[in-house]
Amino acid sequence: MLLTWAALAGPPLTTIQDTLYKADGTRFNGLVSIAWGGFEASDQSAIANQVITVKVVNGRLNVQLVPNTNSTPMVFYSVTYNSDGRVQFNETWAVPSSPTPLRLRDVRVPTPTVTGSDTGSGPVPESEVTGLVADLSARPVKGPAYTPGAVATVNSLGTIDTVAGNPTDCVHVDGTSGPCGTAQPGFKDQDLPAGIVDGSNNSFTLSAVPNPASSLDVYRNGLLQEPGTDYALVNNNVIQFTAGNTPQPGDTLLANYRLSNTGAGTSQLFPSPQVLCSGTGGSVNTTSIGSLGSCTIPSGLLTSGDHVEIKFELAHQGTSGGFSFQVQWGGTTILQRPAATGDAQVSGHADAGLHSAGAQVSTLSWGTVLPLGATVGSATDTYASGLAIQFQGAMGIAGETLTLRNYAVVRLP
Repeated sequence: MLLTWAALAGPPLTTIQDTLYKADGTRFNGLVSIAWGGFEASDQSAIANQVITVKVVNGRLNVQLVPNTNSTPMVFYSVTYNSDGRVQFNETWAVPSSPTPLRLRDVRVPTPTVTGSDTGSGPVPESEVTGLVADLSARPVKGPAYTPGAVATVNSLGTIDTVAGNPTDCVHVDGTSGPCGTAQPGFKDQDLPAGIVDGSNNSFTLSAVPNPASSLDVYRNGLLQEPGTDYALVNNNVIQFTAGNTPQPGDTLLANYRLSNTGAGTSQLFPSPQVLCSGTGGSVNTTSIGSLGSCTIPSGLLTSGDHVEIKFELAHQGTSGGFSFQVQWGGTTILQRPAATGDAQVSGHADAGLHSAGAQVSTLSWGTVLPLGATVGSATDTYASGLAIQFQGAMGIAGETLTLRNYAVVRLP
């Protein structure tokens, strides 16, 4: 019976007893609300979350509370004083064990220890926040292979790992990495067929085998040759020009074609042509070289093996003098020609094949009376950190006008 009585006696209590006054000397009358979070008392009694209200009449406060200075977890009592129909002030209590009544000065805490957004009841266990433990369990957490600064994947255990691989690899849906796609086609641009251009030799050998053979484009002095009519591909990589089409001394031959699969390690960033810039340009009407338009290619876009095509059209207004025009690839002039008075229209085309040391560039240009002109050259400008392509012109006589009607810069993979 004594054990049963002890179990029903409840946890130990401390009495807080004091007289409350207002600042004008009159006694406080109102209600005191005391709230606390759940905790375990020193005798292991489980104290549940609750709020109690104590009535204060003529300033007399008397309340008994379970000591919380040695509770598990450490919590505080949040106390609100209400009078005249509104909240007057708030404070926090830390109640120690005491066999004798304590005054407010013995339990008041000037600055309670709180965590997060808690407003006065001390640290709140995660288990006492509704739904928090379930929400934390539902979110993925870091796995053993997690490192910052890379693509993340969810492993078989539901935790987050970092995908391992090379910076140019692609990530597969199963979280593994590898070269992008399967085997990718390679490209051979601006290939110079080997052979003597003497007016009698009509066989020229490519440096590689086109695959497929239909991908071969052969240019003679910048003009695309017709397979079967102008030439035939024999012995896999030999261009055989037909009768009457034998290259003559001074002719320039170029070939573009695809290669057989180069293996999974060769990535192809863009499988389709990509327009970098296009639009209309401006005009110049002075004898000093001036800008007609420009295309700024950002850093990191161009890479070795890319092919860049540049096309433009110019219009000349005037009948008294000619003009000159040029195209700049970075700091290199890749095309520069003078045009006559009668050149009311001029068109141009430039191809740049990028390699590790710069670009090999071929150009074509022609006008109303300006004959077709072709050039082949090199530019050593670096392109990894960005590159500017500029269209420029100058008038032979001030007052006439040269206008960039249209231009386009296209990147081919």
